[in-house]
Amino acid sequence: MRITIQLYIIILFIVTCPALFGQGTLAPKYSNEFLSIGVGARGLGLSNAQVASIDDVTAGYWNPAGLAFQTNKNEIAAMHSEYFAGIAKYDYAGISRQLDSSSTASFTVIRFGVDDIPNTTELIDAGGNIDYSRITTFSAADYAFVFSYGKRAARIQEWIQNKWGTTTGSAQQEGLSWGVNAKLIYRHIGSFAKAWGFGIDGGMQYKRGPWCAGLMARDITTSFNAWSYNLSDKVKEVFVSTGNEIPSNGLEITLPRFTLGVGRSFSWKQWGALVETNATLTTDGQRNVLVSSSAFNIDPSIGAEIHYKKQIFFRAGMGNFQRITEFDQSQSMTFQPNIGLGLRIKRLYIDYALSDIGNVSDVLYSNVFSLRLNW
Repeated sequence: MRITIQLYIIILFIVTCPALFGQGTLAPKYSNEFLSIGVGARGLGLSNAQVASIDDVTAGYWNPAGLAFQTNKNEIAAMHSEYFAGIAKYDYAGISRQLDSSSTASFTVIRFGVDDIPNTTELIDAGGNIDYSRITTFSAADYAFVFSYGKRAARIQEWIQNKWGTTTGSAQQEGLSWGVNAKLIYRHIGSFAKAWGFGIDGGMQYKRGPWCAGLMARDITTSFNAWSYNLSDKVKEVFVSTGNEIPSNGLEITLPRFTLGVGRSFSWKQWGALVETNATLTTDGQRNVLVSSSAFNIDPSIGAEIHYKKQIFFRAGMGNFQRITEFDQSQSMTFQPNIGLGLRIKRLYIDYALSDIGNVSDVLYSNVFSLRLNW
């Protein structure tokens, strides 16, 4: 029983935060990876391919430059989803407001957490007796608070209009924009460990007629989490008895990643469509993606949306391309298909996405719902 408890604690720490083990400054793969999941059922239904076209409150996450093209004075959005049969919960809320005719600001809150984890470190008392009443629970959760600002480049937009004019009939929906995110991150594992972090994102968008392009640079200054630990003597004994180092305070560094997107819209009568493709370049070590190397990796995705009168939306996307080694040592390529639906009722948008369908996984699919309201 004592060995089982010790192994449970070790596995718990490894699963919830692998970056805890080490000294000094670390730059691990998948640092702050909860910020790569995505927000809003629309984006997830498109397999995250909307860096170039996004223009609503969720742009505070996808690409802050898209806030500059928001057409409503105020917008608010919320999302809830669950992973691993409800064990992990993922929540998002965002609000945005136009500051003037060319700039918009937003505030975003994201939480990914596992709650009610049993803490069995005190299960055995000083006399060696098992007392189940000594079991408590704790949460392992990651939080992000994101302040965003997007603005159209007025001089460049004026030059474009003077040289070529507008092609959509509205100068407000064309031109070049830029945006920036300031992220405050808080992560904790019960009372055992916590971290505070900070990071900067930058983005650009360009829209001309039916075409759009975007670039999102996350953690362009390299983000950091400053970890501190509060381990009891009982927990330290577990590390020592299992041959593991006792973790010490240190910095966890998140290296930059870049997403480039290109999209095109179509329209005929009362119908419309949007097709966009994105490619994400990571720099934190080799990953199992379509283009993989020790220096950099490229993970592509594509999404398409068809709408009727901008009231009913049908979406589909493909992403997360991976090479899988079969039992016979042969390799095959898999991908994650997503689908989604959307409904607009006056100023309210209701979106749904079904993620990870097909034969990629039998258990890791998720139903995602989100709401967006403008006024």
